[in-house]
Amino acid sequence: MFFNNLLKRVLQGGLLAILLLNTGCGGKQEENDASYDADVIVYGGTSAAVTAAVQVVKSGKTVIVVSPDKHLGGLSAGGLGFTDTGDKSVIGGLAREFYHRVFMHYDKPEAWQWQKKEEYGNKGQGTPAMDGTDRTMWIFEPHVAEQVFEDFVKENNLKIYRDEWLDRENGVEKKDGKITSFKTLSGKTFTGKMFIDATYEGDLMAAAGVKFHVGREANSVYNEEWNGLQPEVFQHGHYFKKNISPYKIEGDSTSGLLPYISSEKIGKKGDGDNKIQAYCFRMCLSANPDNRTPLAKPEGYDSTKYELLARVYKAGWTETFQKYDPIPNKKTDTNNHGPFSTDFIGQNYDYPEATYERRKEIIKEHELYQKGLMYFLANDSRVPADVRTEVNKWGLPKDEFKDNGGWPHQIYVREARRMIGQAVMTENETLGKKAVSEPVGMGSYALDAHNAQRYVKADGFVQNEGDIGVHPKTPYSISYSSIIPKKEECENLFVPVCLSSTHIAYGSIRMEPVFMILGQSAATAAVQAIERGVSVQEVDYAKLKEQLLKDKQKLAL
Repeated sequence: MFFNNLLKRVLQGGLLAILLLNTGCGGKQEENDASYDADVIVYGGTSAAVTAAVQVVKSGKTVIVVSPDKHLGGLSAGGLGFTDTGDKSVIGGLAREFYHRVFMHYDKPEAWQWQKKEEYGNKGQGTPAMDGTDRTMWIFEPHVAEQVFEDFVKENNLKIYRDEWLDRENGVEKKDGKITSFKTLSGKTFTGKMFIDATYEGDLMAAAGVKFHVGREANSVYNEEWNGLQPEVFQHGHYFKKNISPYKIEGDSTSGLLPYISSEKIGKKGDGDNKIQAYCFRMCLSANPDNRTPLAKPEGYDSTKYELLARVYKAGWTETFQKYDPIPNKKTDTNNHGPFSTDFIGQNYDYPEATYERRKEIIKEHELYQKGLMYFLANDSRVPADVRTEVNKWGLPKDEFKDNGGWPHQIYVREARRMIGQAVMTENETLGKKAVSEPVGMGSYALDAHNAQRYVKADGFVQNEGDIGVHPKTPYSISYSSIIPKKEECENLFVPVCLSSTHIAYGSIRMEPVFMILGQSAATAAVQAIERGVSVQEVDYAKLKEQLLKDKQKLAL
């Protein structure tokens, strides 16, 4: 009997041990499962994150991508299908490979579900859709871009951990000036030799103790002309061209301001502040009755939020549809245009450093604002009848963002934190006034900043401020020193998205092709730093340049 009972207890104990292991409650087993190691750890799910990871694998090292996002590609797969390219000849490497793969997709007849290929073509929109000679395509549907990124993942057997959010408070471990590992909120730990922060927000950079800036520097800081406050400077059409009253009762300052108008007095031209350019969603809309969901009335809709737009129409404004840029299959990449549009001006100042919870609130506020705007345009009697008729032809596409009701899963974070790195890119470099040493990529787009505030002028009328569009005469190089921190702050981190740049220079650098280029270059440098056993600040630039050129990156004119 004694031996029978003993055997019974042993068997029960063994069964219990097996159950504990299978349910993940086995203590040490759980710890082992929660730790992951690779040569390079990439944090982010953007286009830069994917190209960085692909480059690491192609260079023979191991990589893990830790992505807060479930969907890869950031804005490139999030509605920004009408690519801001500038001079396409300076886009090389994996970035050009991305646009080549888009071309290859649309070269197939089955890609054209809702219209014929010849009906779309190059329509002279400024950004040609297809470059047949170079076999690249620059305008595309969101789901096509996302599939290209997923193809990169599959072909290179990339390890992606999705919906994993950095523990920004206590997650980053550093030793002797280097990041050794970081934890995510789910409890996972990622250990590596080199780290790349490829997020739009720069969360890993900040958590690692690297200095950064948020807002607009004064012109005096870096001897610039187009940074800081720019009142009464209008370089696009995104301003009030006629006198519009900002008050609830027109002309009556005692009635209070309409929504989303600041009561702050405007500062002087060139002054610095903590304001950042406005965010929006790049809506993908469809005019195809077989592939659209009507624009619904959002929760909490309040038509008075759009009274200012009603007054703009009353004053004779007629430019509603100027940025309904056509992408394939009878869809659009719809962007901000005019004095009151999809940009939610002044409502994002706290986003860069906000908690995850607050960021979610800001994103939701932007979504409801933009959905409310569309509902207002489609239904409010203060909107001209011809505009209402046209808006009602559009809806959210059924075949895009299927798990989010046709709404983009990525808000357009036009700028957030910007590192103060080993060197700072300014307008002087981007406009060709100052030479760039040790380039790792190129940019060419205009210094393009959207409005940062809406205020009341001294004469009592409303105006927007911050919209700048200064064009470089030629493409410019981007310095290696601008994607790495100062050595005393961190020795094994690259920041190719929230790179070291002033507000106005970032207005040009912040384009998706450039992020892909810099992601690849950062990965190349990371691999070389590992192989030589040196810090990111000690990478041999001559050898780095040699490899970048071998990989068909464009570094200088």
